[in-house]
Amino acid sequence: MEVRHRLRELGNWVNLSTPVGLGIAAVGRARVRRGPRGLWLAEGYRPPFPVAAAFTVGNVLVSRAPWSGHREGALLAHEERHSWQWFALLGVLFLPAYVLATAWSWLRTGDRAAANVFERLAGLEAGGYRDVPRRPLRSVPAAVRAQLRRR
Repeated sequence: MEVRHRLRELGNWVNLSTPVGLGIAAVGRARVRRGPRGLWLAEGYRPPFPVAAAFTVGNVLVSRAPWSGHREGALLAHEERHSWQWFALLGVLFLPAYVLATAWSWLRTGDRAAANVFERLAGLEAGGYRDVPRRPLRSVPAAVRAQLRRR
């Protein structure tokens, strides 16, 4: 394994995001196995939250479906990029930053990922997301009110 992957692996253990990810996988009754480049692959995650095909906490890539075949390609690469984001933001800072980026994306596009800087840097399409146009900032309040009325 390359030095940079060992560094990320160690950093995500030290910042506690990988132990938290393994705990989340255990609570979600996912099967966990070692993956490539210091990653842990958790599959069969059962709780309905978060609403995503897969998500990452530290070096733990969690999925409802098996990490085999095509899923070990683009989606795994997308989720691995998130593990670098956990490392770069020292674990604890990633989650609030991600929540803010998700809120910003929803305000700007009506979609939780399209304008989320973390999803864009990880590769929107590889993560199963689509790019949608940004709405002008002046139209955001009316768009938000309309979406809230629909719920």
